[in-house]
Amino acid sequence: MTQNQNFKRRVRSRAKKTGESYTAALRHVRASSPPDAMARSVRLAVAQTTLCDDPRDAVALRASGEALRRLMQQAAEAGARIVHFGEGAICSPNKRILSSTGPDEIGPADWDRCDWGVFNEELERTRGYARELGIWVVFGAVHRLSSPHRPHNSLYIVSDRGELVTRYDERLLSNTKISFMYAPGSIPMTFEVDGISFGCALGMETHFPEIFTEYERLDVDCVLFSSTGDGLPHGGGAFAAEAQGHAASNSYWVSFAVLAKHSLSAPAGIVGPNGRWVAQCPADETPAVALADITTDPADPSRPWRRTARAGLYEPHFVAGDPRSDGRNSF
Repeated sequence: MTQNQNFKRRVRSRAKKTGESYTAALRHVRASSPPDAMARSVRLAVAQTTLCDDPRDAVALRASGEALRRLMQQAAEAGARIVHFGEGAICSPNKRILSSTGPDEIGPADWDRCDWGVFNEELERTRGYARELGIWVVFGAVHRLSSPHRPHNSLYIVSDRGELVTRYDERLLSNTKISFMYAPGSIPMTFEVDGISFGCALGMETHFPEIFTEYERLDVDCVLFSSTGDGLPHGGGAFAAEAQGHAASNSYWVSFAVLAKHSLSAPAGIVGPNGRWVAQCPADETPAVALADITTDPADPSRPWRRTARAGLYEPHFVAGDPRSDGRNSF
């Protein structure tokens, strides 16, 4: 029996024994429970930002880094322990700007066109500011590999001590990205902040449910999804709907970080395990952060039940050899 089911049984047993309400019994059981059975919580901020798409432009790169750090400060002042940014938060390079045969034709990316010196300076400033603020930061960036390999499209995870804890590399890339720009990643990535477990997804990966069911199996409490949007007139609308669906079907939180320009149809926000938006940035195309307390509920049976249902629960109950079951052409 799962931990959550045991916890709920304990609450019901106490309520029956003492005559207390379920709420009163829940309060007493939680107070006497070991730490690993207790609800946990962390305050998360999600950001929507403006786009810098020219990696050759040193002035634009510095301005983008400064804008990111201003939002980090806003999140810290609002009590966030972790702030989540979108894909390419400092710069998401434009495929036509980098195209070795462009800009009219999209061809293999010429990564030597990037101002890597300024880009790295902004990465280091961001890491230092996380330490100064005492806040975790997750943000999208290009991660260079050794020549002649293409870079990864990545999410960096920096701790509240300014340490680069880990990195997630986008695995399921768009046709343009895999054809001309990036090398794909190969593994999921998780990390913890104050006992809350996070997974990472990037780019167009909301289109792939297997990314999100994998994180459910890895027992994360929240998936951080970062994107620039789907490139269509409705911006990130399809991605936002998919984020809600993944949260509801896997019974965990999903943070949705996209560009501010998409906010009229799909602002950045945080989806609860029931698939409903708990917090969203303003739908006015301006940079902003939205906050929510990511919590766990040991008494919630949703995830344990779905795991049981997916693990062969129904096979013993299948009916074989009954013509009323096998035949499908009669009422």
